[in-house]
Amino acid sequence: MIDFLRGQVAHMEPEYVVLDVQGVGYRVFCPNPYAFAAKEADAVTIYIHYHVREDATLLFGFSSREEQKLFRKLIDVTGIGPRVALGILSGGSPEHVVAAIHQENIAFLTKLPGIGKKTAQRMILDLKDKLEGLGETTLFSSPQLGEQAADDSAIPGWPEAREGLKALGYTDTELDRVWQRLKDDIGPDEAVDLVMKKALKLLYAGL
Repeated sequence: MIDFLRGQVAHMEPEYVVLDVQGVGYRVFCPNPYAFAAKEADAVTIYIHYHVREDATLLFGFSSREEQKLFRKLIDVTGIGPRVALGILSGGSPEHVVAAIHQENIAFLTKLPGIGKKTAQRMILDLKDKLEGLGETTLFSSPQLGEQAADDSAIPGWPEAREGLKALGYTDTELDRVWQRLKDDIGPDEAVDLVMKKALKLLYAGL
């Protein structure tokens, strides 16, 4: 079983990166492939969940151990498979997902890709008492969800696009300003790469 891979990002798509590890290219599906955009010239470590099914062997990758652990907790919930769990982590930051579960915030959870009311209730029931003690980082500290975080999550593609833009060097202030202009021009099902293109167009214009 593969626990982590270390290599250079050789290729990037909206759903995955190809990591070159000593001449072998591994396709790794990630919540936010664009988070690695600023590190393409450097060696990166991606923590892996190795998933085997009848017709395929898939690698799911994360930038931290805590994110890897949360993903594994999510796929233990009935009705949540690896793809849906990946969508959850791409639609909202891990800190906010954990906070929403602890606070039983169904409104926030149902805004995440692939999550309906029944699945959100099941997430709370199954995970609320299982996220403590998994680590001492801020990922599991259950911060209160602010208005900005809830507002951002209304467009599932934006949190992932925002992380990608931050990896390119844009500041929170710049991204908050772009979001205010962008939020009325993108739909709830807009692809992450298209959201990034619209945001970059505004940033290049000097917004």
